[in-house]
Amino acid sequence: MQEVKTQQTRELVIETQALSKRFPNKLAVNAMDMHVAKGAIYGLIGKNGAGKTTAMKMILGIIPATSGEVALFGSKDLKSQRTRIGSLIENPGIYKNCTAFENMKRFSMIAGGTDEEIRSLLAFVGLGNVGSKKAGDFSLGMKQRLGIAISLLGNPELLVLDEPINGLDPAGIKEIRDLILKLNGERGVTFLISSHLLDELGKIATDYGIINDGKLVEEISAGELAERCRDGVRVIADDLEKAAAILSQNGFTDYVIKKKSLLLHEGVDRSADINELLVKNGVRVSELYVHNNGFEEYFIKRLGR
Repeated sequence: MQEVKTQQTRELVIETQALSKRFPNKLAVNAMDMHVAKGAIYGLIGKNGAGKTTAMKMILGIIPATSGEVALFGSKDLKSQRTRIGSLIENPGIYKNCTAFENMKRFSMIAGGTDEEIRSLLAFVGLGNVGSKKAGDFSLGMKQRLGIAISLLGNPELLVLDEPINGLDPAGIKEIRDLILKLNGERGVTFLISSHLLDELGKIATDYGIINDGKLVEEISAGELAERCRDGVRVIADDLEKAAAILSQNGFTDYVIKKKSLLLHEGVDRSADINELLVKNGVRVSELYVHNNGFEEYFIKRLGR
């Protein structure tokens, strides 16, 4: 696929080759070839149960792969390279009876981090002023932000986040979204994020991997996705080649012919004029309509439902 080739020209922080995981009754991940470039916000999109979490757990070494390979930061020495990764898989594992600072202090015994760094991270994620409030009394969004702060101990270059906005209200979603963009923009942190919420992921992702029933069916950049999802005028006529020639002669040059229709990527506000132009020049138009091809429609097609 062209998208994969484009990513391979960039420095990769995650690359998998034929990565698979088979459980006794299910092939959860099927020969996955994933490419996450440095500096990207890579959205791994799929239905619940598609294999997103399993793939992340193999990349992180939480569970072993059945077959295939993983390279991190261009190296197969996974043990050393995983020290450069922070992660939040499923729910944040926090101590409910401890404050945010106390939670961070406990985890810093493993990941490292001074009291000054802990305070700085809590302030960075917006939890610098929660004082003695226990984590068990936090909102779900606050718990997610604390989980991200914990994952940032040790100054990781890559964060792997599994459904970080799942279950959050709109305000909580915005908080996490803004935090991800801030980390990516200000600290250059690369992200691998799983989600089934297309609209929200579409606001931050630079690249996408679409996974269906354990199979990575496509990798595509946000720019290429936007190009493919542009609105246009769909024309179904008796002679599409003639229609294309007429449109080109009249300044409408941005089109593609696919199967039995022509999709014009311009002139959305001139559909009546386009119809009149074609009919006057002897093209028998059976259908002509404005075609809206949103992100959700594109992903649904790729997921085969």
